[in-house]
Amino acid sequence: HIRMTGRCVDPARLDMVDAVTSSHNHTDHLDAETLGPLAATRPGLPLVLPDANIDFARQRLGSAPVAFLGLDEGKTVEVAGFSITGLAAAHNTIERDDAGRCRFLSFIVQFGEWSLFHSGDTLWHPHLPHRLIHHQPTIVLLPINGHDPARGVAGNLNGTEAAALAKCCGASLVIPHHFDMFTFNTASPDEFTAACQRLGQPHRVLRCGERLSWPE
Repeated sequence: HIRMTGRCVDPARLDMVDAVTSSHNHTDHLDAETLGPLAATRPGLPLVLPDANIDFARQRLGSAPVAFLGLDEGKTVEVAGFSITGLAAAHNTIERDDAGRCRFLSFIVQFGEWSLFHSGDTLWHPHLPHRLIHHQPTIVLLPINGHDPARGVAGNLNGTEAAALAKCCGASLVIPHHFDMFTFNTASPDEFTAACQRLGQPHRVLRCGERLSWPE
């Protein structure tokens, strides 16, 4: 794992964070070196994650002072003024534990009049467009690094698929993620940008450390 982009801020400085999420157990989505210092600034920091992954997360995070809030497909938790609902994610498949609980989740986050979708890691799957149309998120955050079996890791939407998914659910804005972090598992945002332009889909490519205020 060779990093392409350096860390933009020490997580110990992020004392304004009220809650965090983890979509699955891969290290770039459940990182003890980030969550430990972050939780140290806010003991009892809520961590929303799949029910199926709580035992694993406890082992990885050790003594980090987080409060584990389990979530599953169709389940909603209320935390810090946010309403967070789990949607199944396919990475590469919709994987469940012995109790039938999803190991990979996406999140619908509602707060006030706003609704945001964070995909976590996912491929396109039959239930995803319908459920996004139902929730009508204002802003969607989608991966664009695609699925190349030669990488030896689970895949994601590519840039064209991400643009199409945002368009079909009527998102006011789509923001791409999962690029420019590791050399072996990235993609240029150019395909995504070109697809959004063809579809007339509003989009914004954020670089490391950049801030978005909405509405602009």
